[in-house]
Amino acid sequence: MTLTVLSDEQVNSIFESLNLDELEEFRAVLASGLHEFSTGSQVDGADAFQQPHRITTLHPETKATTLYMPSCGPEGMGCKIVSLTTSAATQDPSVKPISPTGVVNLFSPGGELTGVVHASSLTAFRTALGSACLLLRRNHVRDITVFGSGSQAYWHVRLALMMRGSTIRHVYIINHRFSESAGQILKKFSIIPQAVKEREGWSTAKFSILTPSFHEFDRLQKEHIRASDVIYCCTPSRKELFDAHILTNHEGRKKGRLIVAVGSFTPEMRELPEALLHQVTRHNDKHDKPHRHFHKHAEEGGVIVVDTLEGVLQEAGEIISAKIPATHLVELGELVMLHRLRVEESEAEASASDANSEFERTDTTDTGSAMSSVYGNQISRPSSPASSASSNHKSTFHLPFRTKSGSSSDSEKKKKEDHMVRWLRDGTVVYKSVGLGLMDLVVGTHLVDVAAKKNIGTRIEGF
Repeated sequence: MTLTVLSDEQVNSIFESLNLDELEEFRAVLASGLHEFSTGSQVDGADAFQQPHRITTLHPETKATTLYMPSCGPEGMGCKIVSLTTSAATQDPSVKPISPTGVVNLFSPGGELTGVVHASSLTAFRTALGSACLLLRRNHVRDITVFGSGSQAYWHVRLALMMRGSTIRHVYIINHRFSESAGQILKKFSIIPQAVKEREGWSTAKFSILTPSFHEFDRLQKEHIRASDVIYCCTPSRKELFDAHILTNHEGRKKGRLIVAVGSFTPEMRELPEALLHQVTRHNDKHDKPHRHFHKHAEEGGVIVVDTLEGVLQEAGEIISAKIPATHLVELGELVMLHRLRVEESEAEASASDANSEFERTDTTDTGSAMSSVYGNQISRPSSPASSASSNHKSTFHLPFRTKSGSSSDSEKKKKEDHMVRWLRDGTVVYKSVGLGLMDLVVGTHLVDVAAKKNIGTRIEGF
């Protein structure tokens, strides 16, 4: 068995050099794994993916918190080990801050060690890759706001530029202070070769950074958020990053946005305001008649998309604080089932889009089945007993494709599916991710394969 060892610099070099087809291969691998996990697919009577909850230790001297994240899947087994100091620990001036650092260990199904991969860039990339599954089908991706300036912020914007660069005009970076990392993120984008920028279509995109030290910070932050089609929250914040009113009042709700929160991962942390979460999970009474009014709002799905239901309910501070029930959460992996929608639905909707929308879709989306271009062409399989609502990590939100046979007409199911596809494409979608080990497993395994083909990394034969 050959062991491949990849440093963070080598991992970065592989990710930065990906062309669109190679990036799509990574996305498809992750999407397939999330789908198998969320739908409870089984192999020989056992779940195809097994995802135990992470455990932590606290070093008594350095106050380093270490997280251990195991996973098991068809590819083999994996365990990520990451150490860092929490914001609470660094309140003590005697504690030396430790930036997140660690390693992903990968094993074959037979237990042989096949990969040791530095975790920093891999973690940021695979998290952004999950968010990109929702980004890819958005109708409008022109203006982006990102909170934070670390690796998560960089890779979320970087993948957006790779996938939708030809339509992106502005990237607004908002940071709580003008730190070294804030300057570095701008530099990282500026040093990307001009030929790459032109190939990806964003050579004329404008980047700016905003911190509270700026004059009229509140006004500028509000303008950036309101103007944005996509908002990325990538900070380990312990308080809401912006006032909910910016997006929950009539003006804020006119425009649909993709809002991604990946930075907070403990019950004490939070990035998104509670009022926003309550707004997007509010269901209109089914007996209410459609009506036109002066304030037209973007569609809201009545649900928050999450990477892992169980993990979010235990770790996502904003979800816990807002008391969002499991019935209003749906796992990202389940949405792949929406690709069963007819080709003509997507084509008809696309033809009704305005000229700007049509221009944006030119090189970035396919007008095939509504979700297959996002999640690949895997065939949806019938729900197994493990995919019922009683399973530990399964959502109880009633997606159209969960309707039992005979409980509604095909036309009713089609309307529900059509609404959900329109919502994912044009409406206000909130995605909360706390991360799960299987993302490291499937993306890390594919990364090792790609590294071998590109002859990158240290390879130890017969380990």
